[in-house]
Amino acid sequence: MTTRWLTPKEQRAWRAYIASAHLLEDALDRQLQQDAGMPHMYYSILATLSESPERRLRMTDLAEQLKITRSRLTYAVTRLEKDGLLRRENCRWDKRGSIAALTEEGMAVLEQAAPGHVETVRASLFDQLTEEQVDQLEEICTGIARALESDEARPAADDVPWRRRSSSPS
Repeated sequence: MTTRWLTPKEQRAWRAYIASAHLLEDALDRQLQQDAGMPHMYYSILATLSESPERRLRMTDLAEQLKITRSRLTYAVTRLEKDGLLRRENCRWDKRGSIAALTEEGMAVLEQAAPGHVETVRASLFDQLTEEQVDQLEEICTGIARALESDEARPAADDVPWRRRSSSPS
């Protein structure tokens, strides 16, 4: 099999994407650490739960939505539970499963952190784009996600990172 090397144009686009993704994640982490004392991942967990029915989700479903390993999610949930921002509940329909449930305190922290988070997202990303570029960004990202989630591109079910029971620390 012959390696299909990136063209110079593709290489520039790839490196620009990597740089912007890392810088954006860093900006979001810094803002959330400063304003809410939590990393972006923890905020994402709270936000996802806030948008779920009854503000609760099965842990495996939460890991899949966030695209993180179950062990990384368990670590984060343990910390958020210790801080009183969520609680774990037994799953009624699966004795092996557990549910992450957003507490009222967690919702209050999320509501307090959300304005600063949205402003950082807006200033760091959307204020840099035209309306047409926003549409293009959505189209590009949706296409990439769709391709990566398709059956042809997906590894065996147990090899998907968010379904793994353990992984090395990230």
